[in-house]
Amino acid sequence: MLRIEFTGEDLGRLRVAPGADPLWEIVLSLHLLQNRQAAVVFDPWRREVRAGLARAGLSGTTAALMRLSPWAAYFPDFLTPGQGGEDVEAGIEAVLVTPRRRLAAELSEVYADGPVPAAARRLAAGDVATLRRLGQALRAYYEVAVEPYLPAVRGAVADDRAVRADAALRGGGDGLLASYGPALSWDASTLVAAYPVQHELPLHGRPLTLIPSFFCVVTPVALADGALDPVLVHPLGPAPGWLARGRQRGAAPPPVAQLIGPTRALVLDALEQPRTTGELAERLRLTASTASRHATVLREAGLVASRRRGNSVLHRRTALGDALMDGRI
Repeated sequence: MLRIEFTGEDLGRLRVAPGADPLWEIVLSLHLLQNRQAAVVFDPWRREVRAGLARAGLSGTTAALMRLSPWAAYFPDFLTPGQGGEDVEAGIEAVLVTPRRRLAAELSEVYADGPVPAAARRLAAGDVATLRRLGQALRAYYEVAVEPYLPAVRGAVADDRAVRADAALRGGGDGLLASYGPALSWDASTLVAAYPVQHELPLHGRPLTLIPSFFCVVTPVALADGALDPVLVHPLGPAPGWLARGRQRGAAPPPVAQLIGPTRALVLDALEQPRTTGELAERLRLTASTASRHATVLREAGLVASRRRGNSVLHRRTALGDALMDGRI
């Protein structure tokens, strides 16, 4: 169980990362390749990535990274130095300048139950050539396993940010934390989540950064070392079929785009699940007025239904809209 106690001041210091962090995505995707969690959602990605890694001659490199960051109750914090953002090079550079004492301490924990491989001993000693090879391995893995899927990652982050922004505007920090249920349980002073070990995360007046992650599944993740700047990485929960839908979007424009225009086709596609006007605007990088105008036209055509939800308007695709997107009419 993971527990984080909050004061009123802590709520005011909450931060939401601007995007998924590339180093967290590297590590958590490595974990997904070591397990079968969320099989329906991620097995197509697993098959595609394993084939891509093999073609690139990176199977051995990936296996070495897995030994360095095992799917286990503990994996080293130095591999995930970021707090959100999209600069993979800055993240890798932060990994490579980890102090030698910290490298040694965290790697000794990774290999506490067995012999320490020679490469890990060199890494723990801060060997420059070994650190350089680690950076190359992280970069090469990222280019095959994470980078090609960034459109899906960014789309999921945009959806999530719209939900969190709405919750924060309505209820402040208290409303923001309540919006993360059921993965996180919030009772106005304590945040609780399922966790592989008993873990208390003291804030001590430091801001907690909430980081969305595409490759985080089942439970949120925090750094093991409570002395580090506190972060909580939470699942974005992509829907089954996300990989196939992404491939379709990257292909030639569908016939529906020729009928109703490319932007309205994107709006109708985004309404595969209900979204508010603000969520549509955030996801498609439109102004709120433009998103509202397109939703109105689609509603008048019978392709979208809308209803008011508090101060927002929630749109959903109708059966006619589904049929049009599926090419059945």
